Amino acid sequence: MYHELLSDATFWSFLFTLDQDLAATAKAKRCPHCGGCLHQADYPRKPRGANNLPAEYRWRLSFCCARDGCRKRVTPPSARFLGRKVYLGAVVILVSAMRQGPSPRRIHELTRLFGASRETIYRWREFWNEHFPRTTFWKLARARLVPVLEITEFPRSLLEAFVHGADDRDGWSKLLRFLAPISTTKGLAIKVSEDSGKPAEDADRRC
Repeated sequence: MYHELLSDATFWSFLFTLDQDLAATAKAKRCPHCGGCLHQADYPRKPRGANNLPAEYRWRLSFCCARDGCRKRVTPPSARFLGRKVYLGAVVILVSAMRQGPSPRRIHELTRLFGASRETIYRWREFWNEHFPRTTFWKLARARLVPVLEITEFPRSLLEAFVHGADDRDGWSKLLRFLAPISTTKGLAIKVSEDSGKPAEDADRRC
């Protein structure tokens, strides 16, 4: 079962190495605002959804521009965290994909396994069904996948497209790297449609 992989501490250590790679890439590009050097400026997180997480999961890798007059924060994409959601990204994806139908028994089992309440699981479902398809990220990324992937339901279709088997870490790596842009506010932005005139939305939720 997929959820058994999420109880493996080495899996979470593996995802941290992915975040280190993403952070190194962001640091090498320097400050996007002024081109200045980036200094380490990690900030605390209290992630939920897994037990016995490595100590480094208490921190979100981030940087701050070293140049006076700028000093802006630069937070790279992440394979561990899904935006500001307190639950780990892999947990949000897996629970949302496993939830099929309104069965109280299934909801109870997911809550027992991951600690997410019924209300939280429904919010995740709303995020994937209502917000994710409208994000700038998906509008651009779907062109790479739609010709070879039949999208029937988010995020199950993405999980099945990338991850083949309960212990497919390479598949998880590809999936979480693919979704890493939505771990930042910019990636989660919803573009204003030309005919709606409505302001852009921030699809992220603290759940």
